[in-house]
Amino acid sequence: MLRILGKDAGLCDGVTRREWLRVGSIGLGGLSLPTLLAQRAADASAGAHAPPVKAKSVILFWLTGGVPQHDTWDPKPNGPEGARSEFGVIATRTPGLHVGALMPKTAELTDHIAVLRAMSTGDHSHSSSGYQMLTGIPHLPLTRENALPGAPNDWPSLDALTRVFRPDLHGLPSAITLPRHIANVGEKVWPGQDAGFLGRKYDPWKLICDPSGEDFNIPELQLSEDITPLRFDRRRSLLEQVNGHLDHIERRATAQQYDLRTEQAVSLLAGRQAREAFDLSQESVEMRDRYGRTKFGQSVLLARRLIEAGTSLVHINWPRMDEKVNNGGWDTHIDHHKSLQGWLMPMMDQTFSALLEDLEQRGLLEETLVCWVGEFGHTPKINGQAGRDHWGHTFSIAFAGGGIKGGVVHGETDEEAGYPLAGRTEPRDYMATVLHLMGIDPESTLHDPQGRPFPASRGHVISEIVT
Repeated sequence: MLRILGKDAGLCDGVTRREWLRVGSIGLGGLSLPTLLAQRAADASAGAHAPPVKAKSVILFWLTGGVPQHDTWDPKPNGPEGARSEFGVIATRTPGLHVGALMPKTAELTDHIAVLRAMSTGDHSHSSSGYQMLTGIPHLPLTRENALPGAPNDWPSLDALTRVFRPDLHGLPSAITLPRHIANVGEKVWPGQDAGFLGRKYDPWKLICDPSGEDFNIPELQLSEDITPLRFDRRRSLLEQVNGHLDHIERRATAQQYDLRTEQAVSLLAGRQAREAFDLSQESVEMRDRYGRTKFGQSVLLARRLIEAGTSLVHINWPRMDEKVNNGGWDTHIDHHKSLQGWLMPMMDQTFSALLEDLEQRGLLEETLVCWVGEFGHTPKINGQAGRDHWGHTFSIAFAGGGIKGGVVHGETDEEAGYPLAGRTEPRDYMATVLHLMGIDPESTLHDPQGRPFPASRGHVISEIVT
């Protein structure tokens, strides 16, 4: 007779049945029992040393191609010709702080913003420098373009660490990436975007979508016309029973991956709050216009709705625009200034400022950390195609909101914004700071598949920008 165990049924040693099944799948990339128990002990101890939660939620802007420090947070109006921005600088709300002239709306909000002017990866390739910014761990080797996911470069991303330490709520995962993954030309996907050695369980949900479309919806949220809510509940019950039976049989890794997708879809369909979070039609026309009717702008508006519904971290990748030079991204090897003035900075300035103002008006800014980051910066000199090339020696990133000291600039660069002079920081420090603000101890212990312990971050909290 088939006996269906509840999904949380425990074994005699307190390990749940699903955890035991993970242990049983050694040949499928599962964990050993000692590793599992060690991970559970680490999870329990992490809470005892956790800092106070200052950022209940995180919205992360990822500017694929790199942040142009000369035209944003570290302009050099008196620097050498190549280092000077064509557009000059403007004053901000913060006395003594000037930023690039193409960000007038953001300039009015610097009392909420902290800037790191001397971030450094020492890496000049998109995928390997990106890996370091996504995980806090340098890629082996440095400056490896078209690097692909996999050992030894399989450290979990910030998004994945969020899934480790923050629970899923209301049918929504604690970390979501949209509107697409990050990849080089030819769909060469960057490493550092998933859970790596922690396993697929902790992967962030990655949604490929265009929230600016009139018929926008997430396919998983749509029931077929012939399936009523009652029929859905019955099918869900049957699916759980079948899975319970199959759990006693060794299954292939592809089947386990399918289970993850099935659980995601069922969670979304079953949760009203989750479905409503994706319904942008509930926003006013004025609000949607305020964020900008672009894929990027509407993705950020969707991110705000997702954190309101319970998602802890939403990571927004700058979308490709293949009809534009440089694929519409921040990798401005050609026509740097034309690209910035034509679409990059107008879109970023409008949407970033709209989010900060919207969060403040809703009383959410003090508990929401907003990050402006990319994989590296740009060269101090203009190349032969009126563009700027890759530069990992130093660049700027910015933060606003939850737990951040507004109106602060940390770090100093030389006259070309090419090399750090003081206050140099690294991706691991950025990672430690974000975890700290989320109430997660950066020294919390993780274990790799061999059971070896690692801290969640090897960096230091950047106290100069934290309240």
